[in-house]
Amino acid sequence: MAQKLHAVALACTLSPSPKESSSVLLGQQVLDQLEKHGVSGELIRAVDHNISPGMETDMGDGDDWPAIRDKILAADILLISTPIWLGHPCSISQRILERLNADLSTTDDQERPIMFDKVGIVAVVGNEDGAHKTASDLFQGLSEVGFTIPAQADTYWVGEAMQGVDFKDHEETPEKTAGTTATVARNAAHLAGLLKTSGYPAS
Repeated sequence: MAQKLHAVALACTLSPSPKESSSVLLGQQVLDQLEKHGVSGELIRAVDHNISPGMETDMGDGDDWPAIRDKILAADILLISTPIWLGHPCSISQRILERLNADLSTTDDQERPIMFDKVGIVAVVGNEDGAHKTASDLFQGLSEVGFTIPAQADTYWVGEAMQGVDFKDHEETPEKTAGTTATVARNAAHLAGLLKTSGYPAS
């Protein structure tokens, strides 16, 4: 019987709810594709929460990160969906990596880093070049704290430079992006299933 898998998507748009967001849209499309492979999912718009700056798992009163962290710990797949700003990942996605870094030395009952056996994937949107760099920056951070990156683990859409059309403005998702999103979900679900069945060895 197939293992039940769950994914958490952290959408790192700068726009709070209920504003439309390309990062939220692409993140939800990844979750929709994961669902086709039996993976349940939840999308969290990070800007709607108070994720305090810092390098601890809990920064004290008013910090919403501990509750988000609990959802990540309970999940098998973490998706970070981010816009490109000034050629880099959004500042909110960087803050998430910084908060994840607090768990770098936290281990499970087998003395392994606590994020082992979890899969990390990325979605990127923007109206300028930089999708590959943005994805690689996020992948390095996710791998550093223990996430496993599957083959072809990022999906993206980048519009023409200096133009005003966003991903969310398309009536239909561009074919290339839709195909890449499907690949990301398929590979992530496959890898997460393998890790859940046979994870990394104990330290």
